Amino acid sequence: MRANRRRDTSPELALRSELHARGLRFRVDFPPIRGLRCRADVVFTRMRVAVFVDGCFWHACSEHASWPKANGGWWREKLEGNVRRDRANDYALEAAGWRVLRVWEHEDVASAADAIESLVRAVP
Repeated sequence: MRANRRRDTSPELALRSELHARGLRFRVDFPPIRGLRCRADVVFTRMRVAVFVDGCFWHACSEHASWPKANGGWWREKLEGNVRRDRANDYALEAAGWRVLRVWEHEDVASAADAIESLVRAVP
């Protein structure tokens, strides 16, 4: 596991378990593109689908994000920087022919798995 990166969070494990139960096979914590500092949480390499499970705090969810009061300026810049990096990574992956799906940690696991399964199975 890399420093400063949580892997195998409860939302990730629940989603991966649901996807596996549906017969889908994938890579975990995998860089879709060499040279891009980006690791997707779930990757379907042959179908070129990258799935990110975003935490509400770290990725500034519009529904559940909170802005710390202590050292607020630093935290706002940090969290907004995370969002900018996410968008840049999405753009780079899509430009390279990947389909990107972002799932919030608060989303219903079955609904998220439905969306992912539809996207993966639609690829010829």
